[in-house]
Amino acid sequence: MLSDADYSGNGSGARRARKRSSGESPGDGQTLRSSGRQSTTRVKRSNNPPPGQSKRKATETEEEDEQAEKKYRKCEKAGCSAIYPVCFASASDRCAKNGYTSRWYHLSCGEHFCNECFDHYYRSHKDGYETFASWRKVWTSNGKSEPSLKAFMADQQLPFWVQCTKPDCRKWRQLTKEIQLTSSLAAAYRCGMKVNNVKIEGPDQCSQPEDLRVAEVSESWWHSMLILPPLLKESPAGAFLSAYYPDCVGMSPSGSPCNVSAAELRAEPCRAVQPQSKFGRWADVLDRSEASCLSSPSVPGLCPYFQPFYQPNECGKALCVRPDMMELDELYEFPEFSRDPTMYLALRNLILASWHKNCKEVLTAEKCAQHIIVRGLVRVCCVQELDRVLHFMTRKGLINTGVLAVKQPLLPERYHSKKVIVIGAGAAGLAAARQLHNFGTQVVLLEARDRIGGRVWDDGSLGVTVGRGAQIVNGCVNNPIALMCEQMGIRMHKLGERCDLFQEGGRATDPAIDKRMDFHFNAILDVVSDWRNDKSQSQDAPLGEKVQEIKKNFLQESGMQFSDLEEKVLQFHLSNLEFACGSTLDQVSARFWDHNEFFAQFSGDHTLLTKGYSVLLHKLAEGLEIRTNSPVQAIDYSADAVKVTSSNGSQWTAQKVLVTVPLTLLQENAIRFNPPLPERKLKAIHSLGAGIIEKIALQFPNRFWDSKIQGADYFGHVPPSPEKRGMFSVFYDLDPQGKQAVLMSIMSGDAVSAVGDLEDSQVVDEALKVLRELFPEQEVPDPLNYFVTRWSKDVWSQMSYSFVKTGGSGEAYDILAEDVQGKVFFAGEATNRHFPQTVTGAYLSGVREASKMAAV
Repeated sequence: MLSDADYSGNGSGARRARKRSSGESPGDGQTLRSSGRQSTTRVKRSNNPPPGQSKRKATETEEEDEQAEKKYRKCEKAGCSAIYPVCFASASDRCAKNGYTSRWYHLSCGEHFCNECFDHYYRSHKDGYETFASWRKVWTSNGKSEPSLKAFMADQQLPFWVQCTKPDCRKWRQLTKEIQLTSSLAAAYRCGMKVNNVKIEGPDQCSQPEDLRVAEVSESWWHSMLILPPLLKESPAGAFLSAYYPDCVGMSPSGSPCNVSAAELRAEPCRAVQPQSKFGRWADVLDRSEASCLSSPSVPGLCPYFQPFYQPNECGKALCVRPDMMELDELYEFPEFSRDPTMYLALRNLILASWHKNCKEVLTAEKCAQHIIVRGLVRVCCVQELDRVLHFMTRKGLINTGVLAVKQPLLPERYHSKKVIVIGAGAAGLAAARQLHNFGTQVVLLEARDRIGGRVWDDGSLGVTVGRGAQIVNGCVNNPIALMCEQMGIRMHKLGERCDLFQEGGRATDPAIDKRMDFHFNAILDVVSDWRNDKSQSQDAPLGEKVQEIKKNFLQESGMQFSDLEEKVLQFHLSNLEFACGSTLDQVSARFWDHNEFFAQFSGDHTLLTKGYSVLLHKLAEGLEIRTNSPVQAIDYSADAVKVTSSNGSQWTAQKVLVTVPLTLLQENAIRFNPPLPERKLKAIHSLGAGIIEKIALQFPNRFWDSKIQGADYFGHVPPSPEKRGMFSVFYDLDPQGKQAVLMSIMSGDAVSAVGDLEDSQVVDEALKVLRELFPEQEVPDPLNYFVTRWSKDVWSQMSYSFVKTGGSGEAYDILAEDVQGKVFFAGEATNRHFPQTVTGAYLSGVREASKMAAV
């Protein structure tokens, strides 16, 4: 940032300003004025002077130059295009106006104030000093930047600029000094309109020329000549960022009163992101001690799950941005803001806040522009930059996303010529196709099944919606699933924390025993974490083996011995670990079983989608060109265009192809690639495991469990032996309102193979045996209806979700996500290192690839 010292020095020592067209208005409400470059050049007479007058003429010219030097003074800011500055302030009776002053103070090319007006506010004996002092007191109490007089003039004295809203005009006009710009005025302004009961008389005001200075704002050099960055007033982001210094997040301290008195809550230049508990993936089952975070400020009318900004000293949350810092991809896209990101942060924070305040409508530049309240020509610059920032955030899926329906493309025309084929109509494929369609890209979606959804498949045959696949949302804060529910007006049922554990025989387990064994379970995993710190990939071991080894060593060294019940409760916790991994622990990597927990995960409530995920995916699919019963057999990307062939011989061509099929189909080479996929990608594909869990849902004639469960959303089953671990470990009540009697349970680990060869009726019999053991005091009736999933035998899935096999690495997810030659792209939960194994992760991978394909 340049200081006042950069403009010191006398006129003879000042460097000559570059020749650029420029003009400054001589004062509020006055007519336009050019830069006047030719006004000091005398018009020569056509006749030549008499021979004896040449010497006298030269002397007169020198004297006139001296008089001109005394009459006018240039801006001493190197590179400033204003040859004859004009004082915008007109505060002092001795204001230089457009005449001579001992020093011009530069705010931008086209905005200066004279030394006399500087003294008017800065000198304690002058009339304006109290005004400046009062402002400085407010600025100092709320802000972090220096309360200089230049900052005061930019924040309080510069006139506002506003753009005519007539489509055939769109000219910028300078408001008179007494007019305060508001968002409503900016949204409705038209040239010559009545403002503060003052109407400009005369012919059509739109026909009047635009101030010459406005054209300069569009020049690439103009922004670099700003002395102070723009600080917005009344920004929509203000309600979200009350714990930050306003001037650190692009807002004015004079227009954003501080609501937080504790200095330690202020945002510092750097803040560490702390990872969550390692059990976030299955926290809907057992996590009863979620890490506490400093909650985001409450914004009236806002969905509580919308927390787009990190708060000071807050633990890591997924899909949050630092309001006081640019992200790496933002710096790559907008390198011109790397030295001073204030303008970008002001615009980005405004856009993000506006979107979360109303996510049901497309956020446009016009809607955002009316909230850019800042004095001076820099407002013109902010509005001009708005389009770029808005398009970037739209392409990234930060705004204008979810199930939003659009009437016209969200991105400029250069994105419309591309054609993309998406293979697979699951959450990832539908997310990508919806994004690309909204961008204006031509998309065809090919699905092997006769339905959309992939591993999301909801069943309504039991009287309530039951997800044969996913149905629970783990952590709703900033989760795109919560966003889509808000857009569609769908309520999610918050799952309670209570999960009583019942032993066979019907006895409830003492909560103290459950808590003690939960502690030992976590301690074992902590030791696994310590063990892996200095281990290479070749030294990896199965997670189950390490757990048993650590448990054995602990018991030997401590001399403790777990009771029979304690051992069974530990097995219960291990069954939930297998549920989380989708595999028996002897296949899971001890080094990378929780690889995604190194990144910020979704926090907040865990919820049950009582209407299921399918309602969201069908909304995403509306208006898309989807070809079902079209299993893809081959992808040929050897030429410029990519050719896709289905098993029935149909062919499609496009510039890009997105593959979103499950990991198992890639492992089995269900799709032939020409040329073959790179060896690096093939190795990554086979280093991941295809996890599998199965579900059973039972509809009963009555809710026999109510009196014992007492309103809990689920209850646990303590396995009678290690061999029974994972067989119906947790039962979920799928009708929280209590009108229907439907229970759902999970089979994981070795239980999956144990039921693999059983008939559905036999699996039901096994579940009923368990329930009758848990509720011996009740008569557990036979179910009215039921279903048992068979994902392992589903030809187009053969899995539930991925995990890292022993000897593998979390990096495999990133390698799977890499595109091939900018033509073949990949999405799906197995390509999302941050959020694998979830519908959320699959959806976000589709959004990610849509952004990549649009950018390439």
